[in-house]
Amino acid sequence: MKVLANDGLDQSGIDALAEKGFEVITTKVPQEFLVDYINEHKIRTLLVRSATQVRKDIIDSCPSIEIIGRGGVGMDNIDVDYAREKGIHVINTPSASSESVAELVFAHLFSGARFLQDSNRKMPLVGDTEFAGLKKAYTAGIELRGKTIGIVGMGRIGQEVARIALGLGMRVIAADNNVGKASIKVKFYNNQFINVDIETEPLQDVLKHSDFITLHVPAQKDGYMIGKNEFDMMKDGVAIVNCSRGGVIDEAALIEALDSGKVKFAGLDVFINEPTPSKAILNHSKISLTPHTGASTLEAQDRIGLSLAEQISSILQIQ
Repeated sequence: MKVLANDGLDQSGIDALAEKGFEVITTKVPQEFLVDYINEHKIRTLLVRSATQVRKDIIDSCPSIEIIGRGGVGMDNIDVDYAREKGIHVINTPSASSESVAELVFAHLFSGARFLQDSNRKMPLVGDTEFAGLKKAYTAGIELRGKTIGIVGMGRIGQEVARIALGLGMRVIAADNNVGKASIKVKFYNNQFINVDIETEPLQDVLKHSDFITLHVPAQKDGYMIGKNEFDMMKDGVAIVNCSRGGVIDEAALIEALDSGKVKFAGLDVFINEPTPSKAILNHSKISLTPHTGASTLEAQDRIGLSLAEQISSILQIQ
């Protein structure tokens, strides 16, 4: 029973599947050769992350596939409904990476709030000759405590962002068309906890009242969620982070808002043209950048691997 983990799989998942008798192949097969490889090796389970596209052509051309698995939350790179119509199981790991993505959101927020994305570029270049000037340039940092964070999308990741924000002493507001109220349990190291109920609001209200905005929504099919009109609604000096999907934010409108000062800084983990983001985005001094690594922690990868292994074994009834 062969499993092709085309975008990689943590060793914990490989070991768990091997114990059940699966052969796990981690060879990275280019998209254009994927159909031939799957058919040649009679792959029964195809596991992907965000890089590999599993569209109708692969589904129709690869009759051996019984399971398509996504290591992560979003499945916009898979034709999910079509696969299920064909009797193929489509699985993902919606809760395995919530903590890691949420922590990256705050890595970007703290970076932008204290100019780390710019100072980490300039200090190695001129820190020994222009130290005083750089120090002066970065004196207008801001604190997160006491500020309002607007969370757009209150799924698992959005709720984890809310937990961290509440622990930091932030005011949390949220928008989500599918969630009316979320009950957030904030746990502390000594087993104490508090419960905070957050009622969602219309998107435009969240945009108007937030000091920081973070996006946790699926890929957009009908244009951008955040474009020029939405930026115009925001407070002057707002900050925005996108660790969800490229294309949620109009990047041209974002650059305009950054240049005008409407947006103080941005944090981006995802981009419109992955894996070749625009140079204008990559070179902007007010943008904190990561290469789509929201779920890339050792702990998250371990959870993803084990979750996929458990689901595959259950579907194929391997004890």
